Amino acid sequence: MHSFVLLIWLALCAAQDARQRHIGNVLTLGVGSLAAGYLLVTGHTWLGAEASQGGWSVLLALALTLPGYILKRFGAGDVKLMTALALATDGAHLLGAFIGAALTSALWILLVPKLWLHMSQGLRDHLRYMSPEMSKKLPFAPFVLAGTILTLLWIH
Repeated sequence: MHSFVLLIWLALCAAQDARQRHIGNVLTLGVGSLAAGYLLVTGHTWLGAEASQGGWSVLLALALTLPGYILKRFGAGDVKLMTALALATDGAHLLGAFIGAALTSALWILLVPKLWLHMSQGLRDHLRYMSPEMSKKLPFAPFVLAGTILTLLWIH
């Protein structure tokens, strides 16, 4: 059940990022605050890891995203998304989501030029920031969602 709620949140973030190239603070900071509160009250993360693992996961999230933010590869929303995900999960889930995001974005870059012209115009309009022309700066949240799904399937 906890994984399902996590996936719904990531799906909302992914949809907003794919459509608007922006993830709202309500989704990132709101869920991050809820995850931090849950961690402080219960002593474990949303997915059941110990509080210390949640703390290390936050440091890992910042270590993985801040260099990309400084180099203008990630936006602030991406950093907040991964930090909130770290507060809700643990290092293994976070690292799996990050690796899965990298793999699925590479697949997207390889496959989408062949498929893009065959998609309906409405779908292409909704996913305009995911087009092949945007391959230098794609939205990150849809790939984090895919990476998290793969990680949850792998771990559970």
